[in-house]
Amino acid sequence: MTGLSYDDAVATATAEGAVFETTEVVVEGIEQTVFKHAPPTLGALFGLCRSRGDEVFLVYEDERWTFERFMAEVDALAATLVGRFGVERGDRVAIAMRNLPEWVVGFAAAVSVGAVSVSLNGWWTADELDFALDDSGPKVLLADPERARRSAASCARLGIDLVVARGGEGEGREGAVPEGAHRWEDVVEPGAPMPEVAVGTDDDATILYTSGTTGRPKGAVSTHRAVTQSLMAFACRSTVARLRSPSDAEDIAAQPTVFILIVPLFHVTGCVAVLLSCVLAGLKLVIMRKWDPGKALEHIQAERVTNFVGVPTQAWDLLEHPRFGEYDTSSLVSVGGGGAPAPPELVRRVEAGFARGRPSIGYGLTETNAYGPQNSGDDYVTHPTSTGRSVPILEISIQDPSGRALPVGERGEICFKGPHLIRGYWKRPDATAEAIVDGWLHTGDLGRVDEDGFVYVEDRVKDMVLRGGENVYSAEVEAAIYEFPGVHEAAVFGVPHERLGEEVAAAVVPRDGATVDTGELETFLGERLAPFKVPSRWLVLDDPLPRNAAGKFLKRDLRDRLS
Repeated sequence: MTGLSYDDAVATATAEGAVFETTEVVVEGIEQTVFKHAPPTLGALFGLCRSRGDEVFLVYEDERWTFERFMAEVDALAATLVGRFGVERGDRVAIAMRNLPEWVVGFAAAVSVGAVSVSLNGWWTADELDFALDDSGPKVLLADPERARRSAASCARLGIDLVVARGGEGEGREGAVPEGAHRWEDVVEPGAPMPEVAVGTDDDATILYTSGTTGRPKGAVSTHRAVTQSLMAFACRSTVARLRSPSDAEDIAAQPTVFILIVPLFHVTGCVAVLLSCVLAGLKLVIMRKWDPGKALEHIQAERVTNFVGVPTQAWDLLEHPRFGEYDTSSLVSVGGGGAPAPPELVRRVEAGFARGRPSIGYGLTETNAYGPQNSGDDYVTHPTSTGRSVPILEISIQDPSGRALPVGERGEICFKGPHLIRGYWKRPDATAEAIVDGWLHTGDLGRVDEDGFVYVEDRVKDMVLRGGENVYSAEVEAAIYEFPGVHEAAVFGVPHERLGEEVAAAVVPRDGATVDTGELETFLGERLAPFKVPSRWLVLDDPLPRNAAGKFLKRDLRDRLS
């Protein structure tokens, strides 16, 4: 059976009366193309779970959570948030955990009662957590024991109620509860009903922190509409792919779709593209507490996982695992993700290395709720350096520095417009105005679009290192290096790394008469920054760092010297 062209498939999927029918609405004064049948709120999205009963939703180690059990836990926690802690519509509820079922319960409960879920990076230090808690001002923090210990002092200082999941002593416990905190099971009453709270489509729903260029992260705020529109876009794109490749669609339909969660839930990919996509479609999700390629292979075989969504690093790890050939990975139909460019060689390896698994990639940001141009299957094999094409809710413009749209094929800054964008940055109108101009999000990435609509990301405007899917802003790391005694100059930049895409590197010049021990400096930084931000490659120079005529460091020269 011959599939449709890309344009015809999009037209069919979004036609009047179709699931992904589009219409025009005005959002924040800007006319947008939206999916007409998207859930109005995230509470309504999670409400879809109630009809799925005893089907398995979450698999975590030896635990199997049905949709019914999950929603009972969500209802009970939601009742606690409102009844015991006084959470009201618009209040913030923060979550700081590794990937656990309670992370999902906490998120669902918060957004269902109109609170704003604040996702905190599980790798942050106590200082980084303190900043985000102070910045977002949550009423409640839901945490696992390790994150609870790091944030207990901040919660006490800020008057935040701290609720600890899987805390205490005994079988299955993972750590003690700090003094003054609440054990989850002590405050959540099983069987309590979901409180009735009126929530609007354009109410704030989530805050996800993204690294800041000035040394502190920014809270990216999304409405319920933005998140659900992104979810519908992912689902629409999958439908377009099936219409274009009927044989692949028949193959996929022959077995239940099962996702594996291999990226953190506090990232937009883990939360929106993976978790919430499973909620929308009623799919089983296998949760990994942390990344381990050997464990991932075990899960893929045991649970018949079909969709593997991560960063390119993780696909490499899977393929390079010494026992890869011992496991049955024939259930996989899609292997890919986003967060970093995938080298063409990886695309070829994925295509050849799995019995049925096809390569895929997406170019989304925290600011786009993970959705952006996507590339998969035959298109990706034939266009391995492209991040793909989009569906109608997303407009793409390549602009010059003055904001003028450039013609097809010309290189400029990639800009996005659509209802799935964040509404702005939390308490940062200056940063919002800089990033979103007349409805266009300026990504900070340089690239082009070809005549067929394929997007190519070729460089970055922002001074940023993309390490294994994690954004590391040079200014933040440089600011921490300058606190180390004896440092006169410092420049942070990325250097190529086969597995991570890039690794963080730094060049330092000691003050006159001083010496800099990079081992001591790494230990110093490790107390102030999350581990992924600490440079792993160093240049210690006697001469001043190279600069251009404007006085800016020539990081390309430093990168070339280190490479």
